[in-house]
Amino acid sequence: MVAQEVRDGFTALYGAGPDGVWAAPGRVNLIGEHTDYNDGFVMPFALPHVTVAALARRTDGVLRLHSADVPGGPVELRVDGLAPGSDKAWTAYPAGVVWALREAGHAVTGADVHLSSTVPSGAGLSSSAALEVVIASALNDLFSLGLKGRQLARLCQRAENVYVGAPTGIMDQTASACCEAGHALFLDTRDLSQRQIPFDLAAEGLRLLVVDTRVKHAHSDGEYGKRRAGCEKGAALLGVDALRDVPYAGLDSALARLGDEEEIRRLVRHVVTENERVERVVSLLESGSPRAIGPVLTEGHVSLRDDFRISCPELDLAVDTANASGALGARMTGGGFGGSAIVLTEHPTAPTITKALENAFTSAGFTSPRIFEAVPSAGAGRLS
Repeated sequence: MVAQEVRDGFTALYGAGPDGVWAAPGRVNLIGEHTDYNDGFVMPFALPHVTVAALARRTDGVLRLHSADVPGGPVELRVDGLAPGSDKAWTAYPAGVVWALREAGHAVTGADVHLSSTVPSGAGLSSSAALEVVIASALNDLFSLGLKGRQLARLCQRAENVYVGAPTGIMDQTASACCEAGHALFLDTRDLSQRQIPFDLAAEGLRLLVVDTRVKHAHSDGEYGKRRAGCEKGAALLGVDALRDVPYAGLDSALARLGDEEEIRRLVRHVVTENERVERVVSLLESGSPRAIGPVLTEGHVSLRDDFRISCPELDLAVDTANASGALGARMTGGGFGGSAIVLTEHPTAPTITKALENAFTSAGFTSPRIFEAVPSAGAGRLS
């Protein structure tokens, strides 16, 4: 239905039908936060919420971009005039992908684009990655580039890092491009090796709720960059290429070597323990113990709140309320400073937890949260 709406919207906008329609999902990160740019482990899964794009190939160097979700007509650009930092609007994300493909030597000669998204923006669910990956997937097909999912993810990350100017890691784009339905993706962000881990919660009588606090965040804001720079400083002080190389068993020794660098100590402690939590969750899921991951999720939230210091009152309230109302575990997900929390619960308990969350936010004077079930879904692909 969404694909047809976007196709029809394209035709109405440009006066002819598109060459095809593609979709790319947002993602929830089950565990492994702020580990991706430290060469560590992450474990996202794709959401059923997607960005859908209709495209037609052009050969005249013109790129026309339009979103049904943004007021105004198409934005027209020249592909040979694209340059990092030249665009601060939403169009920087798709334009950045075109720039990255051309910088990598791929002859992308223009396109007409019309898109629409059901991925909540600013909720920590990777709406920007979904936008990048759907454009990359479509251009890969339209121009017969022959790129694989992980290659598209790298190019999309470069678009966001260099063209948009947001210092994000590789996880979000890889999840959108490579996830499989009914699975979580165990990703080693150093070598990009992947393992699909079965994650069929419904079969186990479980549900995973997403609690969108509606507190907006932006990766290009300074606080995210400060955390990344602090992690890089920690790695340099410890004489390793990345914090991934600090073993969990050697954490206490590493922290002692950092002396009075208290802020760096906190960042290092989070990253090293978070990598260990990812490996624990993988082991638990592969051994058929999905309920046992609940406390690990909560451990992760405490670390993000106290060591990485990227939580906020709304996220803390969501986690605390869910756990007090019978959840198996909960934590914030995404870059932090707002966005969403996830809640693992038994199926019958989900309505009770949902009501408790709504009441808690009302009592605290916060904006009512958006709560929905997260179902592990498929990665990017062509719809028609």
